Amino acid sequence: MRTLCTIGVVVLTLSACGGPAAAPEEQLRAWVTAGAVAAKDKNRRELVSMVSESYADARGNGRDDIDNLFRVYFLRQQKIALLTSIDQITVYDDTAAKIEMTVGMAGMNDSVLGLSADAYRFELELEKDTDEWQLISARWGELGEEMR
Repeated sequence: MRTLCTIGVVVLTLSACGGPAAAPEEQLRAWVTAGAVAAKDKNRRELVSMVSESYADARGNGRDDIDNLFRVYFLRQQKIALLTSIDQITVYDDTAAKIEMTVGMAGMNDSVLGLSADAYRFELELEKDTDEWQLISARWGELGEEMR
């Protein structure tokens, strides 16, 4: 009986290890999904944790500026819905990546119509810091407009 219990514990422990690490593209898709869930839940802390402390973009934003963008958007919107479509993922040496995606965003708010909706294109640049992917830069713009 003791042997069966020991084997059972070993099997459970090995199955909890999860096997080989996911490929970078799978990790990046999971990163996007986690970000969308955090945004829907208005979990600013989770979203900011996905942004590198060294984040910088062409608009002059740093990590704190991105945190403030999330803060303002979440305060204005009572409820948020996102529809994400990953157009392309490019991985460089398993430690850097670019994600091109389109995001439809809708929010319920106190405006005249009570609803706002937009669609944006994003180009995200990420680096893998130890075991985590971190956003290091981004460009975005409304669908059909130039990205900055």
